[in-house]
Amino acid sequence: MVDRRPRAGRRAVVSTIGRDRPGIINELSELAAELELNIDDSRMTGLGEEFAVLMSLTGSESGLAAFEARLNALAESRGFSTLFRLTGEREPAAAALPYRVNLSAMDHPGIVYRVTGFFASRRINIQDLQTGTQRAPHTGTPLFNVAMTIEVPSTLKIRALRDAFEQFCAEQDLDGEISAAR
Repeated sequence: MVDRRPRAGRRAVVSTIGRDRPGIINELSELAAELELNIDDSRMTGLGEEFAVLMSLTGSESGLAAFEARLNALAESRGFSTLFRLTGEREPAAAALPYRVNLSAMDHPGIVYRVTGFFASRRINIQDLQTGTQRAPHTGTPLFNVAMTIEVPSTLKIRALRDAFEQFCAEQDLDGEISAAR
């Protein structure tokens, strides 16, 4: 019987981007499997005509080194860009609580900048952020959506943060809310 449990060891973060086509995820996951590396966490999505991959791999040092070499060769032959970086485990946020932030607005430049500035000015870390644009029913107006997970320091009063965010959203003409992460 083969032991299929993830192997503890080193960690690397890999980022690739290239022209979207069928098989990209399969090629990268096959390479990881051949080298007995575990894909611990990943984000993969189409952006315009491109496909972007961001993944965290764990495994042996030799497996990660081989992955990097073979990834570079694959990138050159397939015409995509890549970045490979060894890293460590992420330390949990000290005395912070996770919350979800969701907002939407008519699309216009600067939304992400202003929203992230609101949280940065309060020393609130953004753990995850995803954005997307869709067309409103009937009118076709572009609507911009943001979903993020933030780490709120336990020293901040959540009711005061929600009130400040509500006022910020009203000033920026955004529809937003902060809720407990589930």
